[in-house]
This record gives sequence, C-alpha cells and structure tokens, in this order.
Amino acid sequence: MKRIVLIVLGVLAISTSLMAQGGGAPPPPPPLEPGASQADVDKALTAAPDRLRDQATVIKWKPADWSYDTLRKGTSQIVCFDKSGLPGQRVFSTECTHLSNLPRAAQNMKFESEPDRPTRQAAIDAADKDGTRAKPMFGSVWYHLMGDSQAAARTHFTIAVPGATAASLGLPDNGESGGVWIMNAGTLTAHLMTPGE
Repeated sequence: MKRIVLIVLGVLAISTSLMAQGGGAPPPPPPLEPGASQADVDKALTAAPDRLRDQATVIKWKPADWSYDTLRKGTSQIVCFDKSGLPGQRVFSTECTHLSNLPRAAQNMKFESEPDRPTRQAAIDAADKDGTRAKPMFGSVWYHLMGDSQAAARTHFTIAVPGATAASLGLPDNGESGGVWIMNAGTLTAHLMTPGE
C-alpha cells in the first residue's frame, strides 16, 4: 500500500509540475551574468531534461575552495553545473539538481577531489558522524550526464531520500526485484535507483 501511495504521489507531483510549465508559451531564458559565456551555460545544461533547461540557474565551480560563480540566474528551482575534468571528475560530467542541494554538491566536489579512495571515504564518514555532512532535499532529483567524452556520455538520475529505509518507504533496499529500490538505505546518501541505472 505504501508503495502505491508513493507512486501515485510521485506521478501527481510530476504531472502538476508539467501542467504548471505547459500553460502558454514558455518565457525566454534569462540573460547571462556579465562575463559569462553562452558556451559554458550550454554545456552545463546538457544534463537537464529539455523542459527544465530554459529557466535553470547555471553556476561554475571554483576548485580552489568549491565556491561558485553564477553564470545565469534562473527562475526555477533547478541549478546546473559543469564538472568536466575537475579534480575527481570524469572527462565529461555535467549535473543538475534542486538549488537547495548546492551545499551538498559543493561538499561532494570537495570530497571527490581527494584521489585516495580510503582517505576520501574516511572524510565522508567523519562528516556523517560529526553531523557536518550536508543533507540533500528529500525527493529532489539529481540529473547526471557523464562519460569519457560528450558523445560517449550516459544519462543517470537518482532521487534523494535521505534516511529512508525499506520499512519507511515500502521499497526494497536492493535491485533484485527489478523495480525501483533504495541504495544506501538508512543513510544521508540514500537515494532511489531505477532499473537499468
């Protein structure tokens, strides 16, 4: 029953969002910030679904401290960024998520820049333990497009459900059933996976 309610609520949320966006002609994309490059904005937006691109905010990371510059201030709650070639990232890597997830994204970038896997995992575990790990927004989507080149990049998306467990959501915590499942159940990194992802 929980599973059916969750699916129905998800479908309603998506359809309501699409209906709200579908009324009349869409507004034009917002202007770029001074000094921003259209090419940088276009590349960052490659991870965004078509209907979300025009009104998304676009940022550019500063690897020195994982702060960022805003290239375009959007009117929606979606933010996109290019991670290609940054420390710990794939040759081609773009990502979009909800604006409230930017602290989590910055922290992820900082952790991923550590090349030694055990050291990186120890830093993540320490942040989880001491409560400094940024929490993603429950139900927010993370869209990724990544690969060894843009031509070879693949799309991947997850839905953040921090702290969720099989008992709390009524979904399995492994992909053996072939349906949607919770990866890293019971942790701040818990997220929904779909078959084939």
